Amino acid sequence: MRQKPTVLAREIVASSRLFRVEELQLRFSNGVERTYERLVGKGSGYGAVMIVALADAENALLVEEYCGGTDRYELSLPKGLIEPGEDVLEAANRELKEEAGFGARRLELLTELSLSPGYMSQKIQVVLARDLYPERLPGDEPEPMRLDKVSLHELSSLVQHPQFSEGRALAALYLARDLLTQRGEFGQ
Repeated sequence: MRQKPTVLAREIVASSRLFRVEELQLRFSNGVERTYERLVGKGSGYGAVMIVALADAENALLVEEYCGGTDRYELSLPKGLIEPGEDVLEAANRELKEEAGFGARRLELLTELSLSPGYMSQKIQVVLARDLYPERLPGDEPEPMRLDKVSLHELSSLVQHPQFSEGRALAALYLARDLLTQRGEFGQ
């Protein structure tokens, strides 16, 4: 196993409402020194969830929302921050109710994904939600989110959709489909 670099110095060089930019001075085991920058979350850092909500045995729900990073409306999976006092599954069910208007009777933690490990410390918990029922909670979204569905049989064509570009959502959908297939719960 490789030895992690030694941190020679660490400093917050910029800060906004949501993020801090941390500069790291590092020395690698071969003596090479480099400066790295990374985004670190601000606040308590309870984490985030992304939900693969199955509307039925073959279709997952997508939500459409405005995304500041791409400056357009995008389709993705419901997701959001874990609030203080919530566990991952409680947060997933709350976010699903807020963003999609559904709760889930069956929730299962699938995995944890890094968002962009080269320059971000944040990770997201991927949750599979099944046995949905209608229930809406007020959320913090500035406008209602439109719902759409994607067939788990057609994930390879999802990347061609002009409103879909989120890699972590695509990875979560493939992970859910593969797990269900391995368990014999998803037909070919």
